[in-house]
Amino acid sequence: MSDWYTRLMDYFPEKEMKSKEHFDILLQEKKGAYQLEESRDHVLLYSENSNYVFIDYILVFGKRRGKGIGSIVLDQLKEKGKAIILEVEPVNLMDPDSEKRVRFYEKNDFTKMESIRYERIHAVTNELNKMDVFAWTPVPVSEEWVCDQMKDVYKQVHTYKYEEMYDCQPQPVSEVLRLGELTYSRV
Repeated sequence: MSDWYTRLMDYFPEKEMKSKEHFDILLQEKKGAYQLEESRDHVLLYSENSNYVFIDYILVFGKRRGKGIGSIVLDQLKEKGKAIILEVEPVNLMDPDSEKRVRFYEKNDFTKMESIRYERIHAVTNELNKMDVFAWTPVPVSEEWVCDQMKDVYKQVHTYKYEEMYDCQPQPVSEVLRLGELTYSRV
């Protein structure tokens, strides 16, 4: 089962992917905190600390989708009793799977953090990558708390040894993650 990176590359857009070297460094140097779980049905990469679990990548393989495997994986993480935070590509009418992904997380009791703005330039492709932040929490927390945890994720995972691997400076966290005003639409 050593083809997990290839499977991620085949599924996720390049602007959302880390380099294989980046994964290897995280898995080696942050052993225990950054983890890989793989089976014949899925791949899960996540970071865990005392306050939260951050799902970096979760992929249920094509023919295995729709059989409850993703929900089982999320339920196992929920058993840790910590907040679970993840990034999801916004719904895009050109990509029907984007709406399915959002519905999947909502069905599993994740909530979109409406006021968090997450926009990052990819180190290799130079593409702007806008993501929505979703969270599941065992106790109520504020969106500000989730944003603070995401800032920690950005520093501890996304930009860990960034200069060494990509030969450039990462964007400042203040440019990537912002807490905006909640916007309400009139009914």
